[in-house]
Amino acid sequence: MTEALLAFFKALADESRLRIVGLLAQSERSVQELATLLDLKEPTVSHHLAVLKAQGLVSARAEGTTRWHRLDVAALEGMSRRVLEPAAVAEPPAEPETWDAKVLRGFVDGEGRLAVIPASRRKRGVVLRWLMTLFDADRRYSEAEVNAIIQAKHPDSATLRRELIGHRMLAREGGVYWRLPEAGWVEGGAATASKA
Repeated sequence: MTEALLAFFKALADESRLRIVGLLAQSERSVQELATLLDLKEPTVSHHLAVLKAQGLVSARAEGTTRWHRLDVAALEGMSRRVLEPAAVAEPPAEPETWDAKVLRGFVDGEGRLAVIPASRRKRGVVLRWLMTLFDADRRYSEAEVNAIIQAKHPDSATLRRELIGHRMLAREGGVYWRLPEAGWVEGGAATASKA
C-alpha cells in the first residue's frame, strides 16, 4: 500500500499534471486542447497523461481519430480514503522498483499501450526490450505481422521496427523478421541502422 501511495503522490507532485487534473475535473479534453490550454507540446501532455493513467486517475475514450481524456473521480476519491487509513503508512517497505519498471510506468498507459516513444536512448532501450517480449525466439514473422504486433502497442510501427533492427533485437532478410539473442542486443542502437 505504501508503494501505491508514493506512486500516487509522485504522479500529482508535478505542476503540469495538477493543472491537467484540474482541467479534466471541469470536462473531457483532448491532448490538443490540453496542450493549448497549458502552453505545452502535445508529446509532453501525452507523457503526463500516461503517468496519470498509470495511477488510474485518467481514462480515455476514442471518438473518430480523437481520444478524449477524463478524470476518474471515483479513483481519486478511493485513493483519498486509502490515504486516511491508519494502516496505509504502517506497511513494511516493499522491494524497490527497478529502473526499467519506472521507465515503463512513465511511458506505458493503463491499457498497456505506449503513450510516446522516449527521446532518451536509454529509456527507448527499455521500451524496445519491453516490445521484444511480444516476439517468440523460435518464430519467423512477415513484415505485416511485425507491424501488427507493434501497432497493438503504438501506431508508429515503421519507426519502432527500424529501432528494433538498429538495436540488433530483430533481424530481417527478404521481408522475413526474427528475434535475435539478447546477448547481441545493442543498448544504444547501431550507429547506422538499416532502414526497415
